[in-house]
Amino acid sequence: MFPENYKYTKDHEWVAVDGDVGTVGITDYAQKELGDIVFVELPEVGQELKSGETLGNIESVKAVSELFSPVTGTVVQINTALEDQAEMVNQDPHGAGWIVKIRLAQPEELGELMDAAAYGRLVG
Repeated sequence: MFPENYKYTKDHEWVAVDGDVGTVGITDYAQKELGDIVFVELPEVGQELKSGETLGNIESVKAVSELFSPVTGTVVQINTALEDQAEMVNQDPHGAGWIVKIRLAQPEELGELMDAAAYGRLVG
């Protein structure tokens, strides 16, 4: 249900690490809870983020929710496709619906995040 190689936060974000860059999105559980997503506010490329800090907002037909960075680092890429197709977060939350890529400043923070089994227990 949740990709095994990802790390998860209690706020329902995930991070998939490749080298020193983490791709961040929201979980399938989160997108189902939000309902139909209509807008994603993305951070700026080059923006510095701290773990737990707000990186943007996600708006659904039900509510507006903050997105939190699971890691500390610098935004190196944003998913600009979401500007016109926010519903990609609903359709493929663990893939094409990713939100941002962050160059990790403190990779040791990954040890503080949940693995797939622990996240499954949280939302189970």
